[in-house]
Amino acid sequence: MNSPSGCNTWQHWRSEFPVTETYIYMNHAGVAPLSRRVQEAMAGFMEDATLHGAVHADDWAETAEVCRTAAARLINADATEIAFMKNTTQGILIAANGIDWQAGDNVVTTAVEFPANVYPWWRLKERYGVSTRMVPERDGRIHIEDVAAAIDERTRVLTISHVEFASGFRNDIEALGTLCRERDIWFVVDAIQSLGVVEVDVKLCNVDILAADGHKWLLAPEGAAIFYCADERREQLINTNIGWASVVNPRDFLNYDLTQKPDATRFEEGSYNSIGLYGLKAAIDLLHDIGIRRIEARVLEITARLISGLEAKGYHVLTRKADAERAGIVIFESDRYTPTEIYETLYNAHIITAERGSGVRVSPHFYNTASEIERLLEVLPEV
Repeated sequence: MNSPSGCNTWQHWRSEFPVTETYIYMNHAGVAPLSRRVQEAMAGFMEDATLHGAVHADDWAETAEVCRTAAARLINADATEIAFMKNTTQGILIAANGIDWQAGDNVVTTAVEFPANVYPWWRLKERYGVSTRMVPERDGRIHIEDVAAAIDERTRVLTISHVEFASGFRNDIEALGTLCRERDIWFVVDAIQSLGVVEVDVKLCNVDILAADGHKWLLAPEGAAIFYCADERREQLINTNIGWASVVNPRDFLNYDLTQKPDATRFEEGSYNSIGLYGLKAAIDLLHDIGIRRIEARVLEITARLISGLEAKGYHVLTRKADAERAGIVIFESDRYTPTEIYETLYNAHIITAERGSGVRVSPHFYNTASEIERLLEVLPEV
């Protein structure tokens, strides 16, 4: 899709990000900077709320519904399957707490998940006698055959990150979804490191539940997250967080009726983070304007250049090199320099990355450039 100005160059989209005037910002796997349109959308809400209070609350609600439709389109879902959360963890908690567990059941995940996708499942052990099986990483990859071997007749859930935060490995969620469907187990996906940078299709991949906060690759503010629950799974999920906004006719305050809403909004227990949704809508609109396929191709091209340059300088790249096995994250390490030394060298040159484990994580987005990659490589000392 062309930009509103008719200019379809990456430079046009780069101009949306004032952060580029100060930094070479490559920490989108951490917290991303906001675009001008996101800033303007949130500032517009603040001005409205400041000058008019809640007089225009109907406009706020309409914006939330437009955002819901845009979010659904982003993952090939229906709007009835989308709810808004305050973060990824809340979405995972809804899944972990909502399944009708029996003692002896188990959950399969990996041994390299972000804690948000570990602790909610571990907690089930003391509450229900549900165990969690942690599949180890081998050679920087999660092997599907290892996942399959961990599943047995008492497995109720497979939960996994689409892209692993500490390695950048992109799991084959289409294959894993097929595995879950064949064995009739829940498939729960933490998509915070993929949504906004690579294509996500919940129908193709047989995803039952997905959660992703907006503050990474979606380029949205913190506290505005997307939660997906497949229509056919909704009635099987016990809603443990029912609040005033979860029920039909929520504005009929004194007519108490516990009948839940017929769609995913039943999981929205109270008032929205309206300013966050204004920002999330603007961020998703930007991604749609560019196109996720174009973004994915662009980021894979940039990161391939980075990987090649790092190896040429003697660094060890931990992230897998095949396009199908990575997204926007590249992690590298050195036998000569510590992660802190590398991070500080880059930071002092106004290049923003992150320390992760034994290495440094670089996570550029579509508006980063080849010349910025070359500058990063130039700043790094030879190994």
